[in-house]
Amino acid sequence: MDTQLSILIVDDVGTVRSFLNQTLMHLGIDNVREASTAAQCLSACKEKEFNIIFLDIELPDGDGKEIISQINEISPEANVVMVSAHSTVENVKEAIEKGAKGFVVKPFTPKKIAAMLKKFYPELEIV
Repeated sequence: MDTQLSILIVDDVGTVRSFLNQTLMHLGIDNVREASTAAQCLSACKEKEFNIIFLDIELPDGDGKEIISQINEISPEANVVMVSAHSTVENVKEAIEKGAKGFVVKPFTPKKIAAMLKKFYPELEIV
């Protein structure tokens, strides 16, 4: 079964974006867009529906947690997954309270990303 997932990666660090992009490609997902700022993220969401948005907490133009509600307004179908090196309980709790559906700690492994995709889309054939 081929479910075409569409994914947005929002992180200001290029290496993080490319690692995540490559991981998704290995998992068979090639419908991926990238953004490096909160502003780019919001404009991408206005242009297109994403199934999953991997959102960094620390962005150059704002706090990722602060734009979750905007993303959810623009794109209520999207599953926002926070990505951060700072996985304090407060951070995780606050992100979830603000509407994030998941949390991935950096540095993440392809396995963690696959598990997150499976969480939202159990029917996915992930290799």
